[in-house]
Amino acid sequence: MGKTRRRYTREFKLSVIRELESGIAISELARKHNIHPALPSRWKKEYYEDPDNSFSGNGNTYKLEARNAELERLVGQLYAENDFLKKAITNLEKFKEEEKRLAKRRSNS
Repeated sequence: MGKTRRRYTREFKLSVIRELESGIAISELARKHNIHPALPSRWKKEYYEDPDNSFSGNGNTYKLEARNAELERLVGQLYAENDFLKKAITNLEKFKEEEKRLAKRRSNS
């Protein structure tokens, strides 16, 4: 059976960051809290990039990035639909003009 993914609270992550800033070595922190040595640095980087929104999820720190990606995908889809509709309108106008010309020819004959 595989390992389950451990989740850490915001308070725990902030306490580890404070300990890291106080000068404790990363390897010592990792042993003390039984975490991977890469986590404290990653948490610190994430916290300094956006202190208010960091660690806001339930173990998922990428909610905003996922939401942005979804919105960008939607904008692209809407752009493609808009472009398609513009082309359809242009073709419809050409078709109507051609119909008018044909109707005029028929009425003149």
